[in-house]
Amino acid sequence: MNLISHDASADWKTLPSIVFTPESYVERLSFAEMFPVERPVEVEIGSGDGSFLAEYARLHPETNFLGVERLLGRLRKLDKKARRLGLDNLRIIRIEAAYFTEYLLPPGSARALHIYFPDPWPKAKHAKNRLIQTAYLASVRKALAENGALYLRTDDAPYFEQMREVLAEAPGLEPIDTPSELAVVTTDFERHFNAQGTLTNYAAYRTI
Repeated sequence: MNLISHDASADWKTLPSIVFTPESYVERLSFAEMFPVERPVEVEIGSGDGSFLAEYARLHPETNFLGVERLLGRLRKLDKKARRLGLDNLRIIRIEAAYFTEYLLPPGSARALHIYFPDPWPKAKHAKNRLIQTAYLASVRKALAENGALYLRTDDAPYFEQMREVLAEAPGLEPIDTPSELAVVTTDFERHFNAQGTLTNYAAYRTI
């Protein structure tokens, strides 16, 4: 795999894509194959337009970041952002979130998982499709490193209450405060609905 050079002055269009395609989708990922420098790894599940992840990766060059996104158009948008910024600490992968967390993330490998504004599935009959469920949190706990953190955001109040109820029963996780330096880095979508008066609900947990 060609690795991106950390040179923001270069013509970004000539830089290699940060999209990572694994040789196997049934074996655990090797971060050594993904990143040119070994650093702690944080993962964003459902990167959307990439506005949070690109900015957070820019602010934290001491950390490697991996974005997970299923939609190709969003993946391409984040790829362009990362290359424009010359980020060598950011990769993205196209895959479904639950499968990725359960089968591709090495156990104990992620310093943090960021899950921001997952699909709320607002109709009661569709609530079973929400990502934050007991079974998924077992995969999250397995993937997180010692003292690892899970960070959540949503603008949907009913989903937020369900998140907190499920997490209150999740073994191996305890609630913590969302760091202020993390909360100030927002998505384009988040800024838009905040401007319209819709608040962001935050939750954070760490492994115990």
